[in-house]
Amino acid sequence: MKDPESIPQVGELVRILNGRDQNQYACVIEVLDDRFVRIADGDKRKVDRAKKKNISHIQGLKIIAPEVKNSIDETGRVTNAKLRFAISSYLENSLLKEGE
Repeated sequence: MKDPESIPQVGELVRILNGRDQNQYACVIEVLDDRFVRIADGDKRKVDRAKKKNISHIQGLKIIAPEVKNSIDETGRVTNAKLRFAISSYLENSLLKEGE
């Protein structure tokens, strides 16, 4: 059994380490069990065709997008636009911090 802290949470932003989408960013939209999650980015990987991913193949960024988490908690779904917004906001903030 894995440490509960190492399992990504719904709404958490992750970086993909292995596979065709390597070094891309996505958001966890569902935790399937202690080994697998479903991720989507709202652009290339839409919510309707979310990717099942082994958690050892992703790196959790320890940042939870509140708009994504709230949407999933309230309605059980999230829009692709909210995913794109959350990922682009994170990337803009991280680039601004690197530039300082």
